[in-house]
Amino acid sequence: MRDYVWVGVRYLLAGLVIGGFGVVLYASFFKDPETSRLEKEVKFLEVQVKSMKQQLDTLDRYAEVLQKRDNEIYRSIFGADPIERSFGNRASTKDLNDYASKEGILETKKRMQSLQTAMISQSKSYDEIKRLATRHDQFLSSLPAIQPVDNKDLNRMASGFGFRIHPIYRVARMHTGLDFSADIGTEIYATGDGVVKSPDGGSGYGLHVVIDHGFGYQTLYAHMSRMAVRPGQKVKRGQVIGYVGNTGVSSGPHLHYEVIKNGEKINPAYYFYNDLSPEQYAALLERAAQSGQSFD
Repeated sequence: MRDYVWVGVRYLLAGLVIGGFGVVLYASFFKDPETSRLEKEVKFLEVQVKSMKQQLDTLDRYAEVLQKRDNEIYRSIFGADPIERSFGNRASTKDLNDYASKEGILETKKRMQSLQTAMISQSKSYDEIKRLATRHDQFLSSLPAIQPVDNKDLNRMASGFGFRIHPIYRVARMHTGLDFSADIGTEIYATGDGVVKSPDGGSGYGLHVVIDHGFGYQTLYAHMSRMAVRPGQKVKRGQVIGYVGNTGVSSGPHLHYEVIKNGEKINPAYYFYNDLSPEQYAALLERAAQSGQSFD
C-alpha cells in the first residue's frame, strides 16, 4: 500500500510539473482572447495618441500664424495693442498615477489646454477687431482732418506749434496750437464730427469753442468774435461753428486752433491731410515751422 501511494504521489507531482510547464508554454505562445483584445486596444490607442500629437503640432503652428497676422495686420490697422498668447493651467495627474503611459497622456492634455486657452484669447481679439471695424467709419468722420478756416493758398498760416515769442509778454513760450490770420467775421469750420463742450472760463482764449470728437480727440477754436453753436450740440465736419475775432489775449484778429489727444496737446498740422495735396501739406508744415512769433 505504501508503494502504491508513493507511486501515485510521484505521478501526481510529475503531472503538476508537466502541467505547469504546459501553462507557461501556452502563455508564451498562445494568448487568451481577452488579453489579445486588450493588447490590440493598447496599440490602437498608442497610434491615436501619436496622431493627436501630430495634429496638435499643426494646430499650434496655425494658432501662431493667426496670432502673428492678428497683431501685425488687423490690430495694427485699428491702432489696437498686440495680444500676448495665453497658456492654460497645468494638467492634473490625479487620475494618471497608476498608468505607465501617463507622461504621454499628460503632455497631450497640457498642449490641448494651452491651445484651447490660446483659441479663446484669439476669439476675444477678433471680437474686439470686429467692434473696432464697426466704429472705423465713425472714427474717420470724427478725426480732425481739415483746416479750420479756408486756407487753400496757405497764406493764412501765421504761427506754428512749438516755442514762440509771445506778442504781448515778449518771452518764449510754448505755443500749443496753430494761428491762422483772418479778418474778423471769417467763418470757422469744425474739423471733424463731434459734440460741442462747455468752454472753460477765465482763460486767455477769449470766446472759444471746444469740440469733443470721441476716440480721445478734442479740438479748440479760440478768440472768436461770435459763436454759431451751443454746448451739447452735435456738429459735422465742415460745419460753421463760429467766426474769427480778437477776443481774449490776442494781438490781432486770428484763429488759434488746437488738437488734444488723450489730454495732450499735439501739433494740429499733422492732421490736415483731408483737404491738401502732398505738396501743399509739405509747404504748410514748412510755413508752420518757420513762423517765429505767435498771435497769442
